[in-house]
Amino acid sequence: MRSMRVHELSEDISVLRLDEVELPPPGKGEIRLRLKACSINFPDILMVQGKYQFKPELPFAPGMEGAGLVASVGEGVTKFKPGDRVVAGLRIGGFAEEVNISAEACRPIPGNMDFAKAAAYPAAYLTAYVALVCRGHLQKGETLLVHGSTGGVGLAAVEMGKLLGATVIATSASDEKLKVVKQRGADHVLNVTKGFREQVKELTGGRGADVIYDPVGGDVFDESTRCIAWNGRLLVIGFTSGRIPTVSVNMPLIKGFSVVGVRAGEYGRRDPEAGRANIEAVDRLAAEGKIDPHICARFPLERAVEAMRLLQNREAVGKVVLEM
Repeated sequence: MRSMRVHELSEDISVLRLDEVELPPPGKGEIRLRLKACSINFPDILMVQGKYQFKPELPFAPGMEGAGLVASVGEGVTKFKPGDRVVAGLRIGGFAEEVNISAEACRPIPGNMDFAKAAAYPAAYLTAYVALVCRGHLQKGETLLVHGSTGGVGLAAVEMGKLLGATVIATSASDEKLKVVKQRGADHVLNVTKGFREQVKELTGGRGADVIYDPVGGDVFDESTRCIAWNGRLLVIGFTSGRIPTVSVNMPLIKGFSVVGVRAGEYGRRDPEAGRANIEAVDRLAAEGKIDPHICARFPLERAVEAMRLLQNREAVGKVVLEM
């Protein structure tokens, strides 16, 4: 089977190359998944560059989440059978036509989702759910400020915020992309090119945002501390800007806000029961048709580098997916 793999870490993601790989039979507790789609996530790029906290052994195929058909099952697997439609949390390995994966990392595709959307929703919407529900404790009627709202995790947070009854202010540096975010439910959209704190204060009657969802970091984080409400929660999702910011602790002291780290996957690893409940909640929303990932581009496996460039160059709106 074919797989796009990394043989050496590099700033240049074009080091990915298409290999022919022979997989062993699925082991005990594993399934062989014939992948039909795999979504692209920013950590895929960071792993190729050696900048992500998880550093897999070389060579490896990126790809954190995928969807497809069960091809075969290993010893002891009873919850799936060949032909079942499943979505899988892979961590790595999704840039391939097939992968062996623990059956425990797989679950049925909710409702009538196609493979591409099934591959696109798990990480983004789980991140949004854990951030807003478990870590940010977003309440109905509060104001949620979502940075990086045109990306996969940002757009998921916009939709999740509306489901939770919040007023959502969404930001980006592109007016054109913000049109899509507005269509997806944001109450207000702001171009952050010339700053945003005064606009946020104006929209909130001077209070500031109750919850701020920040996958960007850098200057965006810095300015967020200037437009957060008393008892606000500033959620640290990531640092796509490339700069990890710092905050003087007198700021949260004086303004009474909290800086809260969010790692959805680690949340489930530390508390498996809570992790399962979170996944079930997101899957239920998907099955009920309440979440619907926006896919802006689909590429064949051999064009994986081109697909990743859309994220790297900030050209994507929502999710980018490989289809096999």
